[in-house]
Amino acid sequence: MKQDIAFIEKEELKVKPDSAALGFGKYFSDYMFEMDYHADLGWHDPRIVPYQPLTLDPAAMVFHYGQAIFEGLKAYKAPDGSVQLFRPEKNMKRLNGSCDRLCIPQIDEEFLLSAIKQLLIVEKDWIPEGEGTSLYIRPFIFSTEPYLGVRPAREYKLLIILSPSGAYYGDQLSPVKIYVEEQYVRAVIGGVGHVKTAGNYAASLKAQEAAEANGYAQILWLDAKENKYVEEVGSMNIFFKINGEVVTPKLNGSILPGVTRDSVIELLRHWELPVREVKISIEGIFKAHERGELEEVFGAGTAAVISPVGQLTWNGRTITVNDQKIGQLSKRIYDAITGIQYGKLEDPFGWTVKADAVEV
Repeated sequence: MKQDIAFIEKEELKVKPDSAALGFGKYFSDYMFEMDYHADLGWHDPRIVPYQPLTLDPAAMVFHYGQAIFEGLKAYKAPDGSVQLFRPEKNMKRLNGSCDRLCIPQIDEEFLLSAIKQLLIVEKDWIPEGEGTSLYIRPFIFSTEPYLGVRPAREYKLLIILSPSGAYYGDQLSPVKIYVEEQYVRAVIGGVGHVKTAGNYAASLKAQEAAEANGYAQILWLDAKENKYVEEVGSMNIFFKINGEVVTPKLNGSILPGVTRDSVIELLRHWELPVREVKISIEGIFKAHERGELEEVFGAGTAAVISPVGQLTWNGRTITVNDQKIGQLSKRIYDAITGIQYGKLEDPFGWTVKADAVEV
């Protein structure tokens, strides 16, 4: 796809928020990328336009049949002032995987990454520079054809919006309390748990709401068939350090293949530390704790990078992990990945991509 990206300038820019009070997903930049699809035209009319509300037909198929997918990645300000992306090609590939599963037309991955870079050049001043801050990038696609009938739509819209994000943990990593969900399930093998579709997250809200009401930060999801094997924690992948070895649930068709998950595995192998992708029972985790072998537990995802777990509750039993302190390995992984993301450490893997290398 070789298309020029149009630029529509905004008359008045927003006042940027204080970087100390950003939070996550609260503020949005001045511009967004927009592109449309029609079965007769393909993907067309790429443009960078002022961030603004959308007008959709009430019969737009996304409202009725849920064809909606998204991705999430971040831009980081390096010490030399340049802008970096972290393994963005994996997000582009995963977006197309989500497209395929929901019968949405494929996107040219190279073109989409170029569009993200051009949008970032326009919005470079929106990338915060405080410790641990970043600019969150949300590409998403949804069906817009006005039609009532269960079939793939013939019309879609792709948008990319940007949101400045604060440091996830403030000035230190804080272990969280996790509730192991036994009534609800996140996804089933053969379903859409392995892709980023909006419905996955809507289905998780009921259990998450109940967990938060009881003082837990997140849900640990078990498999849908036997309700005994660990899958994900909240919207993150999960890792356990047991007797010196790191294990994480093997991808099985209902677990999202996280970019951070893959990075953690590659990093551990680079350090020549034992790591395996295996089927993990929750009972096995609690027995490992009884034996004194459960050393660390942590989630891995784009928003937090690494989220240490200090407590797990399942079947009326509660265990404490590492005295509710962040483990040495969790901290080492967090420091290594964030150091590479922000350009403060050497990148031996070629994970980072300069985002200000194209001209508008």
